[in-house]
Amino acid sequence: MKRLPIVSAIERMAERKGVKLLMLGKSGIGKTSRLKDLDPATTLFLDYESGDLAVATWQGDTIRLKSWMESRDLFVFLAGPDKSLPPESAFSQAHYEHVIEKFGDAGQLDRYQTFFLDSITQLARQCFVWCKTQPGAVSDRSG
Repeated sequence: MKRLPIVSAIERMAERKGVKLLMLGKSGIGKTSRLKDLDPATTLFLDYESGDLAVATWQGDTIRLKSWMESRDLFVFLAGPDKSLPPESAFSQAHYEHVIEKFGDAGQLDRYQTFFLDSITQLARQCFVWCKTQPGAVSDRSG
């Protein structure tokens, strides 16, 4: 029997929720050091700068990502697929299935409640470098 995709109050309240936070500030003021305030047992450090000297004594797990492609794979692994996208698109169901084959069961991340990314600037640089290599990045008229 077909039915509307209604989410009950019980289902909605049982969903995992969290805060999305972006910490901004000048270089060297201690943004990365805030990682030390988080529980190492439930926090995964996504290190894009390989500049973890400020948190070298922090006892939690770290993933070091070196390229935009690695980042995209991790993000679809964390968030799941966007089922509205065609199979050839990043973040599609096909992309997600490929990443599951590559990394294994996404359940291995269940113990983490917090994902600490350092830094959004470096992540944006990775994305921009990748974008410049794409065929549509160069205009036929202006180069």
